[in-house]
Amino acid sequence: MIIGHGGNKTGLAQELGCSVHDIIDMSANLNPLGPPERIKNVLLENLSAIHCLPEPDARSMTNAFARYHDIDPAGVIAGNGTTWFIYTIPRALHAANVLILGPTYSDYADACRMNHIVPVHWIARAEDGFLPDLDAVSQKAAKADIVFICNPNNPTGVLVEKEFITTLVKQNPHVCFVVDESYLPFVDRAGEISLIHDTAFSNLLVLSSMSKIFTIPGLRTGFLSGAKPMIDRVMAYYQPWSVNSLAQIVIQDIFDHPDQIAPFYEKTRAYIAAQKHLFLDAIAQVQGMVPVQGHTCFILAELLYHTAEHVCRKVGQDRLLIRDCSNFEGLSHRFVRFSLKDRDTNMKLASSIQRALAHD
Repeated sequence: MIIGHGGNKTGLAQELGCSVHDIIDMSANLNPLGPPERIKNVLLENLSAIHCLPEPDARSMTNAFARYHDIDPAGVIAGNGTTWFIYTIPRALHAANVLILGPTYSDYADACRMNHIVPVHWIARAEDGFLPDLDAVSQKAAKADIVFICNPNNPTGVLVEKEFITTLVKQNPHVCFVVDESYLPFVDRAGEISLIHDTAFSNLLVLSSMSKIFTIPGLRTGFLSGAKPMIDRVMAYYQPWSVNSLAQIVIQDIFDHPDQIAPFYEKTRAYIAAQKHLFLDAIAQVQGMVPVQGHTCFILAELLYHTAEHVCRKVGQDRLLIRDCSNFEGLSHRFVRFSLKDRDTNMKLASSIQRALAHD
């Protein structure tokens, strides 16, 4: 099940005969600014917490999330990353038919297969900017029990407007829509676009990740929110102590200081926008690669004359790890994805890509 995930730093380091620390991983979609200093301090100050069991239901952490978003805590579950929810929802809802809007994150399909479900994909086309067609999706959704939508989407970075999703939800009241907003904090107007507050919909579940924006994927933290009856069905499959002690402490601390969240989000968005502009300018004259217009910290690009394997290998020789996207359902062997870092690293990647595409 984990074969489809991103780049392998250890494998590339072994291939080059260097230390894994010499590899710059631009395949993982994380905030280039790294975690706020406060998180590091909280971790160091609370290491002794690993000697005790955490709250079995992470209730304090859940309440902090609900308080920050001003929603009913009865409609929220804290979990061991959004992954736990993705794999649990099809089983908890006894789904038989699942629709996935693609090309997108492979775990939605893997979760279905683990639960003996053969998912159906509706694939957006590159020539349409990877934007889905409302009528076509709604027709497909009408035959499903669950629809997975990643917004903004991984790996395309494309964002669909809130009205697109709410229209689908209204048109198909018997279908559960699972909207993954893991990358939404990177987007301007995220608070207006998010569906977290749309609790009036009885057929909507929203996934929220802390890993990407705060650069803490190793702590494994995420939330599921929605109408209480739907949340209760998922909660029936909840395992005690799913969220470790340090993760609970860190996340609660983040939401206990709400005045620091918005400035961090704004700083992140401004930094990424500036770096993306510089990077796209640097590769504007590069022949043979077309970047997709996205809204996140990563960029998907289509290769016109080379394969993803070729470009990843050539860039890898410069100790830069980027993502070969050929194993995403709906993408060919001509797509790569890379996550932005600091200016110097981004410029190094731009030069490396230019050399890779010029290679015969």
